[in-house]
Amino acid sequence: MNSNLIKRAITGILFVAVLVGCILYGPLSYGILFMVITALTIYEFGQLVNNHIEGVSINKTITMLGGVYLFLAVTAFCTNNGPGVFIPYLVVIMYLMISELYLKKKNPVQNWAFSMLSQFYIGLPFAMLSVLAFQNDSLDAESIVSYNPILPLSVFIFIWLNDTGAYCVGSLIGKHRLFERISPKKSWEGSIGGG
Repeated sequence: MNSNLIKRAITGILFVAVLVGCILYGPLSYGILFMVITALTIYEFGQLVNNHIEGVSINKTITMLGGVYLFLAVTAFCTNNGPGVFIPYLVVIMYLMISELYLKKKNPVQNWAFSMLSQFYIGLPFAMLSVLAFQNDSLDAESIVSYNPILPLSVFIFIWLNDTGAYCVGSLIGKHRLFERISPKKSWEGSIGGG
């Protein structure tokens, strides 16, 4: 168990260092980091869906591209570009829907539904970080947009603090299970400790 804990701790420290470093370094490293995270997370979601839900097969490549473009489009919109930046994203979504009609797969509606879920469940939350990161201090359309790394970083800090508090309190005094069928070791005490 100690070996596993050490591996997790080292991995966690590296992950935190990369995440904090990329967010604080500047808008380019922030953008590259979250494009990569979005793509890999949607890929993982596609793997899970394709391997564990019978008859469902989503196009991981197109859904990954869609999620990455959604991140780029929201970032561009937040930096004073017009709503036209979303048109290519709409084309990708239409492609996903129309292609399912012609590919003759077993469950085209479910395939499209899970593809859209990947966009709403993964792509959109990462894209919304740009709303926090890029701020316009003026209502003037010509004003300069500034990059503020503290707000998106604070989201992760609060998540990490919540997870740490939940783990510590739950490990020490957790007795009443929260949702044993879903996560057998989560407790009400840990949930309150995280809060």
